[in-house]
Amino acid sequence: MRLLPRSLTSRLLVTAGCALLVGIVVSAVAIAGVLKRFVMRSLDARLDTEIVLLARALDRNPSDVAAALHGVDLPPFTSARSGWGWQVTGPFGVILSASSNAGHYAAMSSSPRAPDQPPHLPPDPPPEALQYPAERVDLHGMTTLIEPRDGKDSAGRPLHYRIVTFGDGPDTITIIAAAPSTLVEQPLRAAAIPLAESVLVMIVVMMVALAIQIRIGLGPVTRLRAMVAEIRSGRSRRIAIAEPTELLPLIDELNALIVANEHAVAQARTHVSNLAHGLKTPLAALKLDLANEHGAGATRVLVLIERMERQIRHHLGRARAAAAGSVASPSILLAPHIEDLAAALLRLYYETPRNLHLEAPDNISVRCDPQDLDELLGNVLDNAWRHAATQIHVSAVPTNAKVVIAIEDDGAGLSDVEIALVIQEGRRLDERVDGWGFGLAISRELCELHGGSLTLEHSALGGLSVRITLNGV
Repeated sequence: MRLLPRSLTSRLLVTAGCALLVGIVVSAVAIAGVLKRFVMRSLDARLDTEIVLLARALDRNPSDVAAALHGVDLPPFTSARSGWGWQVTGPFGVILSASSNAGHYAAMSSSPRAPDQPPHLPPDPPPEALQYPAERVDLHGMTTLIEPRDGKDSAGRPLHYRIVTFGDGPDTITIIAAAPSTLVEQPLRAAAIPLAESVLVMIVVMMVALAIQIRIGLGPVTRLRAMVAEIRSGRSRRIAIAEPTELLPLIDELNALIVANEHAVAQARTHVSNLAHGLKTPLAALKLDLANEHGAGATRVLVLIERMERQIRHHLGRARAAAAGSVASPSILLAPHIEDLAAALLRLYYETPRNLHLEAPDNISVRCDPQDLDELLGNVLDNAWRHAATQIHVSAVPTNAKVVIAIEDDGAGLSDVEIALVIQEGRRLDERVDGWGFGLAISRELCELHGGSLTLEHSALGGLSVRITLNGV
């Protein structure tokens, strides 16, 4: 099972997005924790203030403890059923805040209140209440500990307590101050929606920024791909990207590979040429030696020599075609090559002149090796010249990124069946003229290896129309 997508961009987005999401969620939880601690400290400070006031009141009027304590009873400890309340327990008994008994001041016995007392009276925190670590404070002239706890009163309302005990033995005094826990939860709930909205907006903004950053960061890779495509199509010869530095070693290796490939192709072309000359000369000498010989043996040898020449031309043509497709093709003007070939054919076939009509603008260029262009056009023009009656028409028309070259003659032409057969390697339909039947097949291979095509059609002149499609500039 694939956990990450194949795309590098998608991988970076997924991994960085997950890390970003985890980081934001952790940050949101931490912010919520900080907010809770801030609200809790404010609540604890309010309860601790009430405890300090109660402790000081015990010193000012020890004869009437209840009056002294209620003298410092401030809102919200004076509001009945508010959830705010305090309880002081000591030798004098148990004294409750005004909010605990609906405003009736009464000194209670020193025995703890029973669970069946009115639910609005804040009881002692239950033993199972959540207890926090005690905090050491300076209270009532001495250093003592305040115990924070969370619990519920007899009505089930959640309360937050602050408890302090000082003195020894029978003089021990315990002060308990309580407040509703909802005072902590309400601000958190109120802040949860804005916090969630802020986190969501932050995630969207960060993901957009991340996508932009990845797009900018991977821009050189996109440019590199475009440069390689230009080299493959022949529009460029080298990769010219100077940054980022992380890609420079790869670019250097690719340029070195291109140079090595060009050298290998050049050497292959040289070997092909040498092989052609090395084999054609001995074969020509053998044919001359056997030209005046008679007999079945001489005839058989001449047939073998002709077969060897046909095979040599065929395989050398395929080798040159394969070499042509292995490197980027340069941009060359089309018209000069057609004119040079026409001039050569006029000299070669001076006994059978043809009326050649050329419609190829001087500014049309194609992506093709010059030698390959001469060979593929030369094969087609040679066939047209030999089979035409009086005229040959050559046109070149640019179409989008292609150039369509049409070579037509007014000869006898071919049927649909003959058109399907003549494109095959070594297949000749007219045995009365010289040739081995490989010209059109080699021209087709050269066109295809340069990104083009070669098709045969019926010409409007009455003969054959050969349409050659090559990449334009």
